[in-house]
Amino acid sequence: MTDRAARPLIIGSGIAGLYVALRCRELGLRPTLVTKARLEESNTRYAQGGIAAAIGPDDSPARHLADTVRAGAGLVDRAAAKVLTGEAPKRIADLVRYGVPFDTVEGHIALGREAAHSRSRLLHAGGDATGYSIEETLKRHVLAAGVEARESTVLRALRPGNRDGPVAVLSAPNGTAVEVEPPRPVVLATGGVGSLYLQSSNPAVATGEGISLAFRAGALVSDMEFVQFHPTAFAQEGAPRFLITEALRGEGAVLRNEAGERFMVDRHQDAELAPRDVVTRAIEEEIARSSIRHVFLDATALPRDLLFARFPSVTSFLLAHGVDPSRERIPVAPVAHYMVGGVTTDLEGRSSVPGLYAVGEAAATGVHGANRLGSNSLVEGLVFGERAARRLKQPVAGGPRPPAKVLSLELPFGEGGPQEGAMFEEIRSRLWEEVGIERDAPALRSALERFGEIERRAGPRGPDELPGRVANAALTATLIARAALARTESRGVHFRRDFPTPRPAWRRHLGVLLARPTRRAA
Repeated sequence: MTDRAARPLIIGSGIAGLYVALRCRELGLRPTLVTKARLEESNTRYAQGGIAAAIGPDDSPARHLADTVRAGAGLVDRAAAKVLTGEAPKRIADLVRYGVPFDTVEGHIALGREAAHSRSRLLHAGGDATGYSIEETLKRHVLAAGVEARESTVLRALRPGNRDGPVAVLSAPNGTAVEVEPPRPVVLATGGVGSLYLQSSNPAVATGEGISLAFRAGALVSDMEFVQFHPTAFAQEGAPRFLITEALRGEGAVLRNEAGERFMVDRHQDAELAPRDVVTRAIEEEIARSSIRHVFLDATALPRDLLFARFPSVTSFLLAHGVDPSRERIPVAPVAHYMVGGVTTDLEGRSSVPGLYAVGEAAATGVHGANRLGSNSLVEGLVFGERAARRLKQPVAGGPRPPAKVLSLELPFGEGGPQEGAMFEEIRSRLWEEVGIERDAPALRSALERFGEIERRAGPRGPDELPGRVANAALTATLIARAALARTESRGVHFRRDFPTPRPAWRRHLGVLLARPTRRAA
């Protein structure tokens, strides 16, 4: 192993990035961890629902696997899901070793339940502060291990390198202090795309830049049409779209429409615990028939002591916004939540670009199929993060097999125009309105045309010019919309009004690959 190969560059500081950095250090490597905001700012920090692993006496990895496959609507890569569910208990043991304070009952780890899980297998820490507890624990260990951690550092580009890995271009958030890193392994742990949607549960940093920059560098991406919407975010005028965890429904909270009627019992045998895509569309249907832009989550039947002890973050937030959930129904509506697709990887995090890895929400392993099973995301970052760290320690050439169908996307050089905030906000609005919970061909074509115009105006003028925030957002939005237009069926979280049912011919993954860049016309 060369000296540079022993110094991986890890981009992102959620559970995947922190865990890979820590494990690399424990394995004797000298990683550098960079993040575009503060070290603790990531989707992980806000994860309430828990982390899934089959550790209960009535559970098994085989049951966890079956639930994952069932939720994925026919597209789960079974080998990936078997790795996830089989290795999850070991990775939970790692978190216990690091000191994550999981909730216990009489000395045993407490296990909760969420939609589409057949057993109680969700571990929590601090009630609904699971992500926060994991993030803080891993951050503390990363710093104590002496990992070089650089905050307010943005990945600006990935360029061809050598057998050690690609060249990474970094800068300050305002574009100054540009640095060109020598070739070395790069691990993208940059998270998802949620904040590219107008309504989202994600922090502002989740804009999919890691995916767009990997694509510009020639990496294959897959499953970009599958964006998961969480059905229950707080929906009060002027308040943040704070996530109201699915675990509340696991404890017995129910959904009611404007008339006070439960509506999930007639839509799915699991009622409020149906898969997220089913619940999300049911809520959207109720909203369409309503005079208000939300439905209600009713937790008033739950004991007040349990409600406030089990969900301290949610109840504190609600009380601060004038809602006592033990006495009042909670207004909720769907929001963009999780990117199922991303940079195509094998089971060890390797992308199609030598030396470029992806882990966590930025990666597409196929483990989630067309619809992620709730609380599989945090453990995914650990399981495939461990595998990536071990491969970084003992690098061997390899990478993912391409999906059965791969689209080629041309990306002409642009005009290098200013990265205007108004264009960024237009991308967010169009994704929400035209590439959102329900889609159809006219809306998707309209969105693609406008995303293309923005990319042409804001995109780099040549290979040596760095793409900006708006150009990357337009490209990520294009990847989502292009894949959504190509998949002429409805499956999992991808719903087409003009093709409302699944089609056997589409029981396959869809990739997108960059065509050779071209100069814009004079």
